[in-house]
Amino acid sequence: MWILTLLDELNMGKMTEMGLELSADEIYSLNNSSLKDAIGALDYGSCTGSLISPYGLILTNHHCAYGEIQYHSSLEHDYLSNGFWAMTNTEELPNQGKTVSFIIRIEDVTEEVMSNIDSRQNEIFLHSQLEKVTKPMIERATEGTHYEASVKSYYNGNKYYLIVMETFLDVRLVGAPPEFIGKFGADTDNWMWPRHTGDFTLLRVYTGPDGKPAEYSPDNIPLKSKHYLPVSLKGYEKNDFAMVLGFPGSTDRYMTSFEVNELLEIEHPNRIEIRGKRQEILLSDMQTDDKIRIQYASKYSSSSNYWKYSIGQTQGLRRLNIVERKKELEEQFTRWVNENPERIDKYGNALSLIEDGVTKRKNYTHASQYIMETMYLGMETLAMAFRLRDLQLALFEKPQDKDKITGMAEELADDLNDFYKDYNASTDKKVTVEMLRLVKDNISQELQPDIFQDIQKSHHGDLQKYTDWYFKKSIFPYKDKVEDFLKKPSHKVLQKDPAFQAALSMYNAYFTYYTLGMEFDTQVEEGRRLWMEGIMEMMPEKTFYPDANSTIRLTYGKVSDYRARDAIYYSHKTTLTGVMEKENPDSREFFVSDNLKKLYNTRNYGPYGEDNVMYVCFTTDNDITGGNSGSPVMNGKGELIGLAFDGNWEGMSGDIAYEENLQKCINVDIRYVLFVIDKYAGAKPLVDEMKLLF
Repeated sequence: MWILTLLDELNMGKMTEMGLELSADEIYSLNNSSLKDAIGALDYGSCTGSLISPYGLILTNHHCAYGEIQYHSSLEHDYLSNGFWAMTNTEELPNQGKTVSFIIRIEDVTEEVMSNIDSRQNEIFLHSQLEKVTKPMIERATEGTHYEASVKSYYNGNKYYLIVMETFLDVRLVGAPPEFIGKFGADTDNWMWPRHTGDFTLLRVYTGPDGKPAEYSPDNIPLKSKHYLPVSLKGYEKNDFAMVLGFPGSTDRYMTSFEVNELLEIEHPNRIEIRGKRQEILLSDMQTDDKIRIQYASKYSSSSNYWKYSIGQTQGLRRLNIVERKKELEEQFTRWVNENPERIDKYGNALSLIEDGVTKRKNYTHASQYIMETMYLGMETLAMAFRLRDLQLALFEKPQDKDKITGMAEELADDLNDFYKDYNASTDKKVTVEMLRLVKDNISQELQPDIFQDIQKSHHGDLQKYTDWYFKKSIFPYKDKVEDFLKKPSHKVLQKDPAFQAALSMYNAYFTYYTLGMEFDTQVEEGRRLWMEGIMEMMPEKTFYPDANSTIRLTYGKVSDYRARDAIYYSHKTTLTGVMEKENPDSREFFVSDNLKKLYNTRNYGPYGEDNVMYVCFTTDNDITGGNSGSPVMNGKGELIGLAFDGNWEGMSGDIAYEENLQKCINVDIRYVLFVIDKYAGAKPLVDEMKLLF
């Protein structure tokens, strides 16, 4: 995951040898159009998108725009099941809050930062110093512009880069395949290979009439793309050069054995248990009612993705003996440190800081994660009630600021439709009972939110009776009651409301444990900074890349197959035949429409097939993680050949320990994308916007 400004210095020789035909300046340039100008961070890095036409057309993953597709869906317009295609600009659907950001420049500011901070101080003091040092740098970088800037830490606080970006605020839904294409295989195939998923969606960026970012307006115009990617229909062969540009979210490749054990003993088991129970309830209700299916589709998908990730990463870390391998490096580091008094003075306590901090924060880490996952992410009415926390504080003030209260109430009322449109009280009630049970059974009594003491007193600890009372007495399961409350806000009503009181109890407990754990978190952070600096000094011959941090990176590799385990070999590409082989008409995950079967049976692939075969997905050994979803996969000429959307099950340890021979990047073939748009959906005008290379 390489930094673009260092490509010329670190990577160009190797990439050119492997098949890259571009110069470093054609990938990243300050003064000329380059690839970086076509790569956008969606929602500040939750996913990646790329410009593929002169008119602001963006290609990203179906799962990256799933929330927007779901938001616009209803029983009357089920875009999840049927897909959506805007044949004209006026039919494109606006998405409040959706953004895309493009890189303006990247600047190494390490020297300026380091010369103005004292790295010998503790991490809390360092953070305070950093804020004072970086604030004027950000102001200088954005003065007189509409740009945004931030100073990002790399190598665990050992280097710093200033990132300047331009963020566009009007991003509209243009086209999305039906779920049976965009999510084919769903949970069963998630993180798996072989894959047959057409995981793509089309968006469009709009600007004000002046070409600058603007909030949605009917008067806005499509973005005039500085640079957009040409689309190759020439295909690829095994061992062809492939590179990915995108915004990977977070990796921890330099994590210690102590932190890996923390993942295996606390974070992953908690997530697997809590989300698994909630998902069982959601899925059961979704399968019995189409309205609930649409309401909870995005919620279920966002929950299940990292639930399965935790399962896979746990298995991978154990199977590959990662803890023991980390310990071996730590023992090597300790021996190296002890060889020199100066090293002992500088790095001698690096590992002990991490080990001690991880040990002492254990109970707080467990309790805070459990409360967040069950009560805030699990119980919908509780999360909704917590939105009124600031209003409650305003109502409590003496004297009250009536205008302030009215403004806050009106703003909250404007958001109610979005929440209740996708809310089902009976589903939430089932989840609430189960989430409360999990907290009661898995957090020690002294660390449970105080609402459990109230439940014991008022309902003798009977969680079902408490939940029945909660849903009968609270205003929050009912949109009309919340609307009536916001017309005449009352502190007394909130004081008595079960959901609001539970929300306050959750917040107080979570904040308490977060505060208590902060001392140990900063201790771990200090240890990690010293550990990172130390291992780079210990291995001067090695070229280190920084962990992912939601900033733009380039990863290069090749189209490749792999051997998953003994006697199991996987080819590097799949075809539409595999879709037909997986078809199961009784399963939403593996449903195939008659239209797609007809196109397959007649081999009606247009110019997108190769030798009468429709390729669907392929694998490369590019290094990606969350945030890379939607990233363009390009050949050596910088032409688009695919779209990254997943990793493979055997490489699930990759965020912690990269396994070059196992870890694969799963991509949808750009020719399958075009086939679906043109031949399946009949939306050829969208293809006509693109520059196709035959």
